[in-house]
Amino acid sequence: MKSQHKDNIEKLILVISDLHLGAGKMYKGKRNLLEDFHYDNELIDFLTYFSTGHYAQTKVELVINGDFLDFLAVPYVEFYDDEFWSEKAALEKLRMIMSAHQGVLRAMKRFLQAEGKTIVYIIGNHDAEFVFDSLKEEFCRYFGDDKDKITMSNDITTYVPAKGVCIQHGHQYERAHEFDPKNSIIETLSGEKYFIPPWGSYYVTNVINKYKQERSYINEVRPIKQFLIHGIIFDTFFTLRFMLSNFYYFIMVRFWHFYMQKKSLSEVFEDIFRELELFQDYESLTRHFFEKNTDAKVLIVGHTHAPTLRLYSDGTTFINTGTWTRMINLDLGQWNQGSLLTFAKIVVRKAEYEMEEFDQNVEVDLKHWMGINSLPYSEYH
Repeated sequence: MKSQHKDNIEKLILVISDLHLGAGKMYKGKRNLLEDFHYDNELIDFLTYFSTGHYAQTKVELVINGDFLDFLAVPYVEFYDDEFWSEKAALEKLRMIMSAHQGVLRAMKRFLQAEGKTIVYIIGNHDAEFVFDSLKEEFCRYFGDDKDKITMSNDITTYVPAKGVCIQHGHQYERAHEFDPKNSIIETLSGEKYFIPPWGSYYVTNVINKYKQERSYINEVRPIKQFLIHGIIFDTFFTLRFMLSNFYYFIMVRFWHFYMQKKSLSEVFEDIFRELELFQDYESLTRHFFEKNTDAKVLIVGHTHAPTLRLYSDGTTFINTGTWTRMINLDLGQWNQGSLLTFAKIVVRKAEYEMEEFDQNVEVDLKHWMGINSLPYSEYH
């Protein structure tokens, strides 16, 4: 929808997700193949653009819709096995990521220092260790006197920045990645705290990260079915090893988990098939969400890294904000969506309105950030 009154804005809401900032391109003199974020300059430009110039006096709320930091892609932390999920390890991972992307953090700090600028951080599955209060405090402390302009809470799973607009990260639709942020921490007798990750996080750290060291694109290719077919033809040995590792890991972790619950074989397979359901059927997902939430007009998610904008005949809208990491799409219908820095832009024209007035007061769209950096080069990755 095109705006006819660009200056008549009560509030601007920007939604980004799945940037996956890791430990940096280089760590201790070695190339870090687990780092997926290579658009620091573009993100700095993005934050600067929407807090200065035309937007200097505008209320701008930046919603970081999960997986902004990637605690699963930090390979050099000195904690192993279950200690990797301890509060101490999580704090160390946070400090490493913040140190690796200081330019981005400084830009966020300048953004918050500008008048009327706020940030809402929704926890995803790759930054799930933010459920520790100590991590939230460590992260927010960096922003000094403006830390109160950041909202981070374990209670935020669905965020409603304007009446009729709902924002979720989306991991809760996949059993492999869902977790209860309010009940995912255990404490030992000695007082040490540990995060209980979903099994999908174990899968990332034990399988994906291992094979990513050999093929850095392993988690960037979609659709998975085409990737496996292509791999069997052109990279046979590696692809077969990868497929066998996936099968072995899934059987050992999930089959035995359900089997040990003393369920019948049919119940075990039923649970396994539910575990294998992928968050791809946007049609049924949105229909189910809108049927359950009759006041919702817009649903915005992330998680799957697939930028999507769907407008339905009943006036509802579905948006997936995609990712700011490199993606390789083997689907010819999606070939041009490999490196789009996509974000949702929500223009709210009136603070209070009735749902019947939604279309007159709220504009929602999916945008592609082109960047304004004047450097004649970009980083190769």
